[in-house]
Amino acid sequence: MTQPIATPAATLPVASPPSAQEIQRVFIGLVIVLALGAIDQSIVATALPRIVSDLGGINHLSWVVTAYVLASTATMPLYGKLSDQYGRKPMVMFAILVFLLGSVLSGAARNLIELIVFRAVQGVGAGGLLPLAQIIIGDMVPPTQRGRRQGVIAAIFAVCSVVGPVLGGLITDLLSWHWIFYVNLPVGAVALVMIGRTLRQYTPLHHRRIDYLGSALMTIATVSLLLVLTLGGTQWPWASAPIAGFAACAALTGVLFVRHVRHEPEPVLPLALFHNRLFVIACTVMALTFMGLLGASLFFPLFFQLVMGVSPARSGLMTGPLMVGIAAASLFNGRVLLRAGRYKPAQVIGLAVATVAFGVLAWSAATSQGLGVIEPSMLSLGLGLGLVMPNMTIAVQNALAPVHRGVGTATLAFFRSLGGLVGVAGSGAILAWQLRRSSNLLPHTATLLAEGGPSPDSVLSLHAQAAAVAVYRHAIAFTFVTGTLVVACAFLVILLLPEFPLRDHHPHAAAPAPVAE
Repeated sequence: MTQPIATPAATLPVASPPSAQEIQRVFIGLVIVLALGAIDQSIVATALPRIVSDLGGINHLSWVVTAYVLASTATMPLYGKLSDQYGRKPMVMFAILVFLLGSVLSGAARNLIELIVFRAVQGVGAGGLLPLAQIIIGDMVPPTQRGRRQGVIAAIFAVCSVVGPVLGGLITDLLSWHWIFYVNLPVGAVALVMIGRTLRQYTPLHHRRIDYLGSALMTIATVSLLLVLTLGGTQWPWASAPIAGFAACAALTGVLFVRHVRHEPEPVLPLALFHNRLFVIACTVMALTFMGLLGASLFFPLFFQLVMGVSPARSGLMTGPLMVGIAAASLFNGRVLLRAGRYKPAQVIGLAVATVAFGVLAWSAATSQGLGVIEPSMLSLGLGLGLVMPNMTIAVQNALAPVHRGVGTATLAFFRSLGGLVGVAGSGAILAWQLRRSSNLLPHTATLLAEGGPSPDSVLSLHAQAAAVAVYRHAIAFTFVTGTLVVACAFLVILLLPEFPLRDHHPHAAAPAPVAE
């Protein structure tokens, strides 16, 4: 069984463990920062129509969101490595300041191109918020006590994904779209002061030279891959020259990066991480879980609106049970289940429940079941996934030595985001393929499909509208089936996860041997 990676000699002594009051103050500051980053991923979507009316450039509208996601995802592993070398406090302060700078610039943007560039700046800061928060908690709190904190983080992201669009609509209506960015400033300043005054360095620093070439290669490869995933099948066809060029760039720089880190004494992403069985399985499970979740959940509002005929506002509320389930399970898991010192049983149960719930959702969509079946299934899906996410972060931090804890945690977050993007791109392609196939079989629905679904004002017959609803029903149900299969694969992989007993002491000593299975 794989042992945790050994810890090289440190350049600074280990700091004394933090007090409970110190932990609480730092954690409150981290919670504020995390809420800002989580809300900012969804708050902009509601304001996009108003932004277009003010700035124009509707053809590039999707880049307001895409630029943020690309920048935040690509920079996650870099923050982890740099925090291992230069400390958590300088890097989290830098991430917050860059995020706030991007917020100011985005709010002051005079055209859509400026807004896209400034959203990328904001994304560079946001890329450090989640991984650095998880890393700092890992430094301050022993693994047996870490579950409650990590559960709160997962719950915050779930709640903010629901609150974000509502808050964005309120701020846009009451003030203007500029204030969805400006509102970050006072809140972020409070978090900056709290963290700046309280946070110390709890692990030894390892001052070494920066792997600039490796950082550049990894960033280019990541951004190129993300461009393929976000633009393929939307802005350009999958077989188009731009997508082929980005794919070739991603493959070439990826190969060069792997060759480089094999010979680099201090690589930005140590290959030794991928010699650790637990770390590899954890990254795979997280990528598959978010691939299935985001790939299918993207179409929940579309299903409610186009198939069940509810309003856009109500469709957003109807997705609430999923997030409620994630938040409830994350909090319960952290406060109760992890007290036994085991993380794998809850993960296995969680993915089993999520797989069954996803399967029921696919069956419900395909067979025209009502909300009495769909909503409990969404709640069950959330409950299952809420047992997986915080536990996996704890498992990785428990297995890695302090010198690798930062880059390992950040890389896990990177694979989670990457899996989500793959799921969104893949499900979008599957839905488009299913709609094209169905419109070929039922030519009289082609007009409705081109218009984005049935409309009460359509001049076509009720029969044609019913046929279009059926086409959308089965196309979206097929994406749910795909999500079920992906989460089922994650369940099979999690069975291979080795389990190290969680420590109940300060997390700087060598990790114990894995639990016998």
